[in-house]
Amino acid sequence: MPHQITGRRLGRKGDHRTHMLANLAVAVLRYEKVKTTEAKAKEVRGIVDRMITTAKKGNLAARRSLAAQIPHEPLIVEKLMSEIAGKYADRGSGYTRIVKIGQRLGDAAPIVQIELV
Repeated sequence: MPHQITGRRLGRKGDHRTHMLANLAVAVLRYEKVKTTEAKAKEVRGIVDRMITTAKKGNLAARRSLAAQIPHEPLIVEKLMSEIAGKYADRGSGYTRIVKIGQRLGDAAPIVQIELV
């Protein structure tokens, strides 16, 4: 019985899952809304919320931390620090919203839209 194991496995190995969720988080921050499965959306919600909370600090350490999390996306880091952090300056938490859309045709997986509030 595995105790204290957090997070969903999503049918993937560890490295693949980590990179997939990082790419999905960048997509949410870039386009501000993305359609995906419900399980992936619930996992990426915490990642996006943590990135926005880090960006709200607004100092050099926060910028470097974000650059380390998403190393090949300097434009997304800049968008986080300038636009998105200012947009949520007065909000404590809960920067994302998950809206159920329906089921996918092929396998009837629940599809949702995750968007920035």
